[in-house]
Amino acid sequence: MPNSQSVGLSEIQAARQRLAQLALPTPLLPSAALSAVCGQPVLLKCEARLATGSFKLRGASNAVAVLGDAARQRGLVTASTGNHGRALAHAARIAGARAVVCMSHLVPANKVAAVRALGAEIHLVGQSQDDAQAAVERLVEDQGLSEIPPFDHRDVIAGQGTIGLEIAEAMPDLELVLVPLSGGGLAAGVAAAVKALRPRARVVAVSMARGAAMHASLAAGKPVAVAELPTLADSLGGGIGLTNRYSFALCRALLDDVILLSEEEIAAGIRHAFTADGETVEGAGAVGIAALLAGKVTARGPVAVLLSGDNIDPAVHRSIVAGSWTATATATATAPCRRQAALH
Repeated sequence: MPNSQSVGLSEIQAARQRLAQLALPTPLLPSAALSAVCGQPVLLKCEARLATGSFKLRGASNAVAVLGDAARQRGLVTASTGNHGRALAHAARIAGARAVVCMSHLVPANKVAAVRALGAEIHLVGQSQDDAQAAVERLVEDQGLSEIPPFDHRDVIAGQGTIGLEIAEAMPDLELVLVPLSGGGLAAGVAAAVKALRPRARVVAVSMARGAAMHASLAAGKPVAVAELPTLADSLGGGIGLTNRYSFALCRALLDDVILLSEEEIAAGIRHAFTADGETVEGAGAVGIAALLAGKVTARGPVAVLLSGDNIDPAVHRSIVAGSWTATATATATAPCRRQAALH
């Protein structure tokens, strides 16, 4: 893997130092129920405990901290399906910087409201992440704002990699890490740290079957466009960017496998997290649990499952836990949108 595309252990360790007061380490909690399912110890990495309810706070905070004062003073902008926008809004508030978040109309209302509550300016545009990214590019050109991408950015990837450091250091006999996969910033960062510290451990990425852009790109050997479809794992939607510079190469080099899940399997993961482990997680945060429950991955030793966030619509969560949710409701919630070239 070319050095220009690599994010190494030293960058991730430096990110941890920057994040010492910005994104505190999250708990790694044993799951008796999943351990019984797998026949191996299973621990849950609870990223929803961070201030903005998802792992995204790590990458956004690290990227903002690395920026120079002049770049921060110009204001920050990003495109997001919700969680990264919320994290950037939080990081910008701490830094005293303006934040602008561009989102498509596919983003759930609860996530839009959470970003707005942190003081960010919201631009709702179009029906795809392509539309949101186009708005970002216009703002960069017209207003000189500093863009903090959601995943394909060295400092963002390094920030997410601090999760891998925490897992590897706490689990010396780690055999398997299950990590959600979208644009690849999280999976790349976690894999880079885990492979550096626990080279025998496997890192398996998990996504939804409906519009898994990184999976399609890895299969094609290059970034490709996909159709963005409604899914319970809405945070995993969107493409990886046809000009992807970092996350695609890192995922191709470091991931041991990619698993895809049906909507019903994701719902089962959400329900199990709540009823068996007392954790409220969104669809993207439940995919690791769902992969274990579905028997789509086999553990040969201790397992870490990354619960990436809890920003789920409360009504949707209630219906899933109660057993009244149906995949048809998700599939028809919004119409399929145009092909995607970027974003999370």
